[in-house]
Amino acid sequence: MQNFIIRITQKNFSLLSGSEIGCFILADTTDNSFADEFIKQAHTQNKLVLAEGLKAIDFYLAHHTDGLIIDTSKEDKPQKLLKEIQKKAPKAILGAICRNRRHEAMLVSECEPDFLIFKVWAEGFDANKELLAWYNELFLIQSAAQVEEPCDYTALPTDFIILDDTALPK
Repeated sequence: MQNFIIRITQKNFSLLSGSEIGCFILADTTDNSFADEFIKQAHTQNKLVLAEGLKAIDFYLAHHTDGLIIDTSKEDKPQKLLKEIQKKAPKAILGAICRNRRHEAMLVSECEPDFLIFKVWAEGFDANKELLAWYNELFLIQSAAQVEEPCDYTALPTDFIILDDTALPK
């Protein structure tokens, strides 16, 4: 069964109370006071909080999140970026978004992030499903599907599903 990682897009603490969600993502643009309180409450309940965005490393260092989501999908040299991040935050949990291609998945995996993230859309869903199956068959690094639009994410062979808080099933 897949685990959820929930991106917090609105000031709301209610998702922290459920036991089925153990990891959250805050954007580096999140209001500082909300971020500090959210992280405090999450840590009190032994839940993880990851930072994402162009200044995720700064947010991670300032707010003491548990880790980072780094988007390498637009990078010509994703390994260089990930190695720089790993030097600045050696103890951080690291999720790396890569292009949905086998070659890029292999290159990013060489840097040994804690999990690799593939973006998933309804169009091309079967190709994404096949890519995830290939990846999980060959690599020990966990995988995540970041759902970009409604689709049957339960059919994806992945360890984690990343959803916005507004996209959670009722």
